[in-house]
Amino acid sequence: MLKLIDFHAEWCPPCKLMAPIIAELEKEYAEKVIFEKVDVDHNSDRSSHYGVLSIPTFVLEKDGQEIERLIGARPKEEFVSLFQKHQTI
Repeated sequence: MLKLIDFHAEWCPPCKLMAPIIAELEKEYAEKVIFEKVDVDHNSDRSSHYGVLSIPTFVLEKDGQEIERLIGARPKEEFVSLFQKHQTI
């Protein structure tokens, strides 16, 4: 199964812009993609582990391995394309 990790912070304007888009994707892909949100201010170890230097950063994993990474605000269609590219269903 695919997993999208959303590295963000409450004070980050691009992160706030992305929040409703990610919420829509969560609803639409609930059965196909696991969504995880990581606040970088409260999870610096996890952010460091993934080498996150800018936010928002979105890491797409498949079977526990990173397969794609998006940095910055992106359109919903870009996530849809990524999910379709990597789905095995």
